[in-house]
Amino acid sequence: MNMKLASLALFAAPFAALAATSEITVDLKLDYDEFVVGESVGAVVNIVNVSPDNLSAGYADSEDRFFIELFRSRDMSQLQRISNGPFIAPFLIKPNEGQKLATRIADLYDMRFPGRFLARPVLVHRNIRYEGQLRTFDVVPGMRVANALQMFVNHDGLRREFELVSWNRGGTSHLFITTRDSGTVDCGYQTFDLGEMMKVTRPTISIMPTGEIVVLHRIDPDSFVRSEFWSVPDGIEFVRRELVQDPETAGSKRVRELYEESGGIKAKKNPWWKFW
Repeated sequence: MNMKLASLALFAAPFAALAATSEITVDLKLDYDEFVVGESVGAVVNIVNVSPDNLSAGYADSEDRFFIELFRSRDMSQLQRISNGPFIAPFLIKPNEGQKLATRIADLYDMRFPGRFLARPVLVHRNIRYEGQLRTFDVVPGMRVANALQMFVNHDGLRREFELVSWNRGGTSHLFITTRDSGTVDCGYQTFDLGEMMKVTRPTISIMPTGEIVVLHRIDPDSFVRSEFWSVPDGIEFVRRELVQDPETAGSKRVRELYEESGGIKAKKNPWWKFW
């Protein structure tokens, strides 16, 4: 071995030993590679403990800390938290155990703008940082499909804007509804995934006088999905999602089913001498 290779081997050895003897591992798995602006950016944190110590965070007597660092991809600048809430639920992991915990990154960072981001999970135990790999994901605006505006009586200046956007997720086109407030009361910026959609029919959004928000979009050639939300000045929440028939094609669908059940309609046969 020449001197150059020997020096490289000596340089790499401490890092290999550190990775091989790591007693605590932290990993972050994002729900998707791309999120529409306003989504909560869901992920799962996986912590594995093969050390002789208990790992605990989130309780009054816990000495460990867990957090997620977020960076902008373009310049690797770190984002500042906008909430002091916990990243994950409190946990206690004993030696030779592991635990998976859900997290919503956008609940703690301001991500109301498109871009590429990198997230890194960090667990601090006995003043030592245990870092997971950086995970890259994109926040996209989506393609605008429809929009609506809701005004509130006795709440001057409060305007709630709704926007339907489409984006590809998992190989299929999905429909999203985004809400954004402006005025004296701000319930935040939220986006909901309404599921797969067919682009042959334009989705619709209706605002009822009583506060219900109804979105109707086609999911297959014969069916629509009806999504209902309850929107009041203090916020918006999902109510129900149901499958409904398209009145224009429901009849033709049943005709096709009857045809298949009967084995097909037999052609009428007349004797050769009858011409009627």
